[in-house]
Amino acid sequence: MSYEYLKFGKEEKDFIAKIEEISGQNIYSCYQCGKCSAGCVFSDKMDITVNQLIHLIQLGQKEKVLKANTHWVCSSCLTCSVRCPREIDVAALMEAVREYSLREDYEKVIISEISKEALDKLPNIALVSNFRKKTG
Repeated sequence: MSYEYLKFGKEEKDFIAKIEEISGQNIYSCYQCGKCSAGCVFSDKMDITVNQLIHLIQLGQKEKVLKANTHWVCSSCLTCSVRCPREIDVAALMEAVREYSLREDYEKVIISEISKEALDKLPNIALVSNFRKKTG
């Protein structure tokens, strides 16, 4: 994909290219229909919706993407991928963002520092998935 018309700097281009490389998906195939977010059973636990996260990736907004909790809350249930009319493997994109974040050592979860309030609110599957994804 040519990024010339987007006028991104090297850092933005590198971020987008790395997410595409890790996921094997063309991030620009997404036209923001929102079906991924509408079908997500954990969207109410996310600070931004799945399609908003994808849009931030399309814009090369690395810091905003990595600060969001969306990709960590994702349980990889594949509902988003099945519903996508463009056949984007959205779950693979979420995994790519998690992997990118871990490679950058951006943020790690320290289980003992999770508040009791958060533990009471979050669904067990989200916690187990997060521990598995973010503690290694």
